[in-house]
Amino acid sequence: MNDLVAAIEQSIRSRRLLRRGQSILVAVSGGLDSMVLLKVLHRLAAKHGWPLVVAHFNHQLRGADSDADEQFVREIALKLKLEFIAERAEVPVTARREKISVEMAARKLRHDFLARTARWLKIKTVALAHHADDQVELFFLRLLRGAGGEGMAGMKWSGPSSSDPAIGLVRPLLGQPKAALRRFAEEQGVAFREDATNARLDFLRNRIRNKLLPLLARNYQPALARLVARTMDIAGAEAEFVRQAAEDWLRKKPRTGFERLHPAVQRQAIQIQLLDMKVTSGFDLVEQLRGLANRPVAVGPSLALYRDSAGQIVKQMTVRPLFKSDQILVDLKGKEGTVKFGGLQIRWQISPGGAPQRMPKFTKGCEYFDADKVGSPIVLRHWRAGDRMQPMGMKGPVKLQDLFVNRKIPRARRSHLVVATADSGELFWVQGLRIAESFKLDNQTVRRLKWRYLDR
Repeated sequence: MNDLVAAIEQSIRSRRLLRRGQSILVAVSGGLDSMVLLKVLHRLAAKHGWPLVVAHFNHQLRGADSDADEQFVREIALKLKLEFIAERAEVPVTARREKISVEMAARKLRHDFLARTARWLKIKTVALAHHADDQVELFFLRLLRGAGGEGMAGMKWSGPSSSDPAIGLVRPLLGQPKAALRRFAEEQGVAFREDATNARLDFLRNRIRNKLLPLLARNYQPALARLVARTMDIAGAEAEFVRQAAEDWLRKKPRTGFERLHPAVQRQAIQIQLLDMKVTSGFDLVEQLRGLANRPVAVGPSLALYRDSAGQIVKQMTVRPLFKSDQILVDLKGKEGTVKFGGLQIRWQISPGGAPQRMPKFTKGCEYFDADKVGSPIVLRHWRAGDRMQPMGMKGPVKLQDLFVNRKIPRARRSHLVVATADSGELFWVQGLRIAESFKLDNQTVRRLKWRYLDR
């Protein structure tokens, strides 16, 4: 038996990913990783009695190439005499409708398809082709976006589907580096299709994969992948401990002593409650709720939350909308674009180059940002109560409301002002105010975002 096949079989056995005779829905895109996964599982299927079904989701993002991927996987499944299920969807339509990034929309639609297909076929397990290099990329992606301990733990070998907790996901290749998969494909003649978008540097994940990780491994730490894996294990174990402590405290009746809990447990207790309420939790929201009891924090046009003295998060409906709730998602793809929102016409341009020796002469309605720090997609919306930003030149974040008071901006005008949040969720621009400190140009800037806005 091939060494890679034996190693993956050992991982499946030791981590109890699959039982003998268990039906498996194999997610196959047609790329190297998923084709190796299909090859390995097919080779082991007879020995372990695993009925396999091949599932392919066509994102329709690359036109004819996407259709060719689907046909390629269909032909491979036919050659292996395996049942083949495919589905396609217009991902950009979903992204616009739900105001999320194309990448997030693609992931959601793909997982919905896999869970729905598994239910239909009465299969309880879906096999995914994530490998060790994916873990490293995910670590830095989440690090750059400010994730907490749970986020830094990365993907698990097995767990419930985000679309249906009754469907289990397994990742048999998670212990294998990409290089090992490529060697196996070359030795065994595994055919696969290359996705040209993997080389595009306008996606943050691709820049991490193709630029940052090779630089770190070459110049700073040759054992980067192994050390990151160890860090993720440690972070995951500690995050699991904190979560368990928070859950234990939340089960207490009556709950007491929230103020005496460790800050990490306080944050987790708040996050669990927000998740149960289906409220998106970010660091700023959690800290506002954690910091002071019985202080309402607006999270929507007619909804506020507050934490009582016992640590319970309580919803508070406002009598009437105080803030404009409309917002739009903007993908900063390509070199330039124009968008209209809130009475403004905004034109953005992305160009290579770091911070100039001399910044361009100040022009009203024109700002410059580090494009990679801003990321994509961004959200344009109106000011909300509790919004905070660290204006350039200041030592820490401040409430926008305080800035408005200092600038003598009329109360009636404030709710009409447009703000922009980066893909991390942080505010990087507020109409008429200084830009955020952490998004300014500096000596490390690779790409500049020029931002011009005109009040129509």
